Amino acid sequence: MEATQYSQNFVPLQQTRNYERLKEEGPDSQTVVTVVPPVIIPRDHIIWSLFNAFYMNFCCLGFAAVYFSIKSRDRKVVGDMEGARHYGSTARCLNCTNLWLSILTFIILIILVAVGVFVVYDRVAQQNQIENYYSSGFNNGN
Repeated sequence: MEATQYSQNFVPLQQTRNYERLKEEGPDSQTVVTVVPPVIIPRDHIIWSLFNAFYMNFCCLGFAAVYFSIKSRDRKVVGDMEGARHYGSTARCLNCTNLWLSILTFIILIILVAVGVFVVYDRVAQQNQIENYYSSGFNNGN
């Protein structure tokens, strides 16, 4: 390998900079550290509210939940965390109520349809028995 020589134009030269030294603190100086408790950002449940409003809107509870979710988000933007927590809690309660009432309605509907199918099946079977009885009776009597 060859020894490469660099010209002075391409080699960065050390430049002397005058840095200011930090002042050393003596034993008399005090450092104050303020510890702020962490701010818990309240949830606004907007996605859950929109889902309930579009798919399971029982007695317009989904729309009310969307309203309170938006109010909670607005309070969060303003910086009122207590108000946002209050509106978010209301939206969560409305979402839970809407969810349970919708599921309960769906289960009752399934039960009613199942019972209705069995009732219709029994009526049709009973009608067929009556028709078979009369048709067989008339054939034997002639």
